[in-house]
Amino acid sequence: MAAKKPTVAVYKFSSCDGCQLSLLNLEDELLDLAGAVDIAYFLEASRAVKPGPYDIALVEGSVTTPHEIERIREVREEARFVIALGTCATSGGIQALRNFADAEEYARAVYDHPEYLEYLNTATPLSETIKVDLEIWGCPVNKYLVLECIAALLQNRKPSLPQYSVCLECKRRGAVCVLVAQGVPCLGPVTQAGCGAICPANGRGCYGCFGPWPQGNFDSLVPTLTATERFPGETHLLLRNFNAHAPAFRKAAEAALHTGKK
Repeated sequence: MAAKKPTVAVYKFSSCDGCQLSLLNLEDELLDLAGAVDIAYFLEASRAVKPGPYDIALVEGSVTTPHEIERIREVREEARFVIALGTCATSGGIQALRNFADAEEYARAVYDHPEYLEYLNTATPLSETIKVDLEIWGCPVNKYLVLECIAALLQNRKPSLPQYSVCLECKRRGAVCVLVAQGVPCLGPVTQAGCGAICPANGRGCYGCFGPWPQGNFDSLVPTLTATERFPGETHLLLRNFNAHAPAFRKAAEAALHTGKK
């Protein structure tokens, strides 16, 4: 009798579906993955649903409604391993910009009947509600890093993930440093690698899509960026973007605002 394959479930919370699409874009690798695991729940790919519990849960999106609090707790109970998939799941994503404003004011501005809405005043990463076993940053995630994490779990080993900043990816591509050569604001020195330095390699500064690099020297970068701002508050706004709710970016954004006022 063939051994039972590990079961995988893919869930969506408040997000744009980009990270799930990254999984579907694996194409040939997805066929190999389907041969190694049983994709039991993935509504983006199939209507077929197999009941849990599941071995691995890949969760895209942040927690933004009371219902999602209940739902993510149910996911945690059903899954042996929970992987936070992408920027929304790991730091709250773009929707976490509401954390720095008045969510009710936003609702009144956008909807004719905001009284029908059920939402939280904040958008938060999964880890603020449940225990997360592994986080894969990115907006969207690097599909090959997702494949590596799943393979590592199946092989009972630690995933081999980049332990350096986007700057090293720029060097490997032979890209000219946009910050040094052109004075373009860039978060590459403090951003976790994984994107392949797409933006700097095309003449644009890094926006920090893959979240803060744990060893990033924000104390050095923030004064450098604020000293060359093209308009007041530029550095603050750059940091308050995709990963605005990530602690390191939150702290740096406040520092940039304070530095810029001097």
